[in-house]
Amino acid sequence: MPDRLNDSYYRSAANAWETQPTLDSGLDCDVVVIGGGFTGLSAALACAEKGLFVILLEAQTIGFGASGRNGGQLIPGLRWSMREIDEEFGRERAKAIFDLAWGAGARVHDRIVKHDIQCDLKSGHLEAAYKPGHFEDMQREAEFLSREFGWDSVEVVAPADIGRHINGGDYHGGLYETKGGHFHPLNYALGLAKAALAAGVLIFENTAAQRQLDRGTYVEIQAGAGSLTANQIIIATDNWTGDIAPELSSYTVPIMNYNIATAPLPDADQLLPSDAAVADSRFVLNYFRLSADKRLIFGGGEKYVQRPPADIAGFVRKHMAEVFPSLARTTIDYAWGGAVGVTMNRLPHMGRKGNVFYAHGFSGHGALVTTVAGELMAEAVVGTMEQFDVFASLPHSRFPGGKWLARPLATLGLLYYAMRDRL
Repeated sequence: MPDRLNDSYYRSAANAWETQPTLDSGLDCDVVVIGGGFTGLSAALACAEKGLFVILLEAQTIGFGASGRNGGQLIPGLRWSMREIDEEFGRERAKAIFDLAWGAGARVHDRIVKHDIQCDLKSGHLEAAYKPGHFEDMQREAEFLSREFGWDSVEVVAPADIGRHINGGDYHGGLYETKGGHFHPLNYALGLAKAALAAGVLIFENTAAQRQLDRGTYVEIQAGAGSLTANQIIIATDNWTGDIAPELSSYTVPIMNYNIATAPLPDADQLLPSDAAVADSRFVLNYFRLSADKRLIFGGGEKYVQRPPADIAGFVRKHMAEVFPSLARTTIDYAWGGAVGVTMNRLPHMGRKGNVFYAHGFSGHGALVTTVAGELMAEAVVGTMEQFDVFASLPHSRFPGGKWLARPLATLGLLYYAMRDRL
């Protein structure tokens, strides 16, 4: 991936981290975790807390992928509404999904407090209604969450009151979630990594897992110039899952997403008075928030080809200017991008094959639920499958078209929904 895609504000404001060595020998352990993002780090940490000897492999550096590049938006739940989940899976399964997905924020908060992770954590998230019909749907969802699941942290924001949270965008009301929020994602990842090291995890950076073989009673992994033997393996590589487990790659397609960070803004608090993170209700959404030093971090638009725009800042600026016209000529200090792993149904894909556990395809809604996924895999490794099975039992289909046509066919479907935004 070109380095300019990782020229992010987060890297410039990252906490100190001592780069870990590469693997160059043979080692034995209880669990090998592949992937140094939120999912893999939380899995490794949780496994170590259960008394297991864990080795984590990261092909690049900690937080190199989506965990260190995302918008930093902490949104409770999944891409489906609870009404959709309840209708599709029935009340008993819906309640189990709700407890895990909507409870993810508490788990992340507890990790941040327990390990004293300095990641600019702020409370408050606004889903802004792009169309009047979207606001009506939001009202129904808030009432359903309160009545059926006792979730009372969501406030319906009338169109006339939207200025309490955002001055721009001509939105038609929204939902303000007090249990949502935002943070510095790379520093959260680095904080998890430091906690994992303190718990006894061995981390090897710049060490790509090249091959894994399930021998029935143990797993062998070739990685870098070394090799590992383990009882179990956890694959937490999202868009790179196909590199180590090709049979799983057809369950997701990568969608390129781009972000910018402006120079610090003197009027930042006028743009977002409540300092909430904001995401609108379009299929190809705009999402934005203020950093700790009052920059606007803005993500907008998607690309369905992996080649980045020639001018990432210019590509995102036009979306920012539609929401905040006063920022049309504002200096942009950082512009970066990365791939989001999207499943057919936009629900995370988790499961187990023999001694191999995996979780990927969080579909742009993973800043919170990835921590849960990692912890659930750690529970499953020691034989506690009940909560893991809540996610592992979600139905999934491969993208049609095979190796060569899956991405073009998925792109046609995504373009259809993107077109509906403009109608």
